[in-house]
Amino acid sequence: MTSATNTDVWLPFPAAEIDGLPEGLDYRLWDGGQDYPADPADCAFYVVPYMKGPEVAVRPLAAMGAVRVVQTLTAGIDHVEPALGLLRPGVRLCNARGVHEASTAELALALVLASLRGFPGFVHGQDGEEWRSGFYPALADKSVLIVGYGSIGSAIEDRLEPFECARVVRVARSARTTERGPVHALDDLPALLPEADVVILSTPLNPASQGLVDARFLAAMPDGALLVNVARGGVVRTEALLSELESGRLRAALDVTDPEPLPAGHRLWHAPNVLITPHVGGSTSAFEPRAKRLLAAQLTRFAAGEPVRNVVRTTG
Repeated sequence: MTSATNTDVWLPFPAAEIDGLPEGLDYRLWDGGQDYPADPADCAFYVVPYMKGPEVAVRPLAAMGAVRVVQTLTAGIDHVEPALGLLRPGVRLCNARGVHEASTAELALALVLASLRGFPGFVHGQDGEEWRSGFYPALADKSVLIVGYGSIGSAIEDRLEPFECARVVRVARSARTTERGPVHALDDLPALLPEADVVILSTPLNPASQGLVDARFLAAMPDGALLVNVARGGVVRTEALLSELESGRLRAALDVTDPEPLPAGHRLWHAPNVLITPHVGGSTSAFEPRAKRLLAAQLTRFAAGEPVRNVVRTTG
């Protein structure tokens, strides 16, 4: 058992529903409700409620003077990161690596295929009992550029393999080499974008990626190219994208937007050549069992005094 005296663990699921939780910890259920399940000052391991918004996520942090681990159930940490200054030094922030890769990669591929093959028009045609036949772009023989080549970007490439793409190009914050080939740095984008038929964004939101897809980025994409965003809305400058969509030069398929949720009346809802899904990349039937397995594994390590995994930041 960990040597620290505080053993409270705040979970967004009932502990009885999570197989493999270690004994000796005091499990408290909190999924973002107004009332806390116990004194936040006694919390040692805080699991951030899923999809409850940044205000809920950070609300108890200022009072969590004894917390040692903050575990998100998202791949991104941007909803929690601004409040880390409220915590004492040495607190480990962990993300949900291993939970969302399959679902997010599935959606990325679905958005690519649906947009290229004209599914939005088919749905509208079905509503109007119209038979909209014709020729549509295929994914086969296209050049695909993945911007953000972490575990989700790699999972997207896994799912692209059977589709006979002409090539898949990988971009991350810094260059490296993988078993599949080179990963280019963000600085290489101006040379890579003009050759990309499909650009898939799967990068975390951080200072390097905030507003990355601006007017210059979009102008470098070839006519008729498709932009797919399964990252965060803030990676894309919405006004710049609207200019390209409304001109008819580019297409987009967006699971995330800026602002989000996209308010009624926003121009993006009715822009031409855009397909929008309401940030559902990770919220599938695969989420809960994988999230629970992650929590059981993390808490087993925590209780045994072993290092937790998926640490992306340590405060202080």
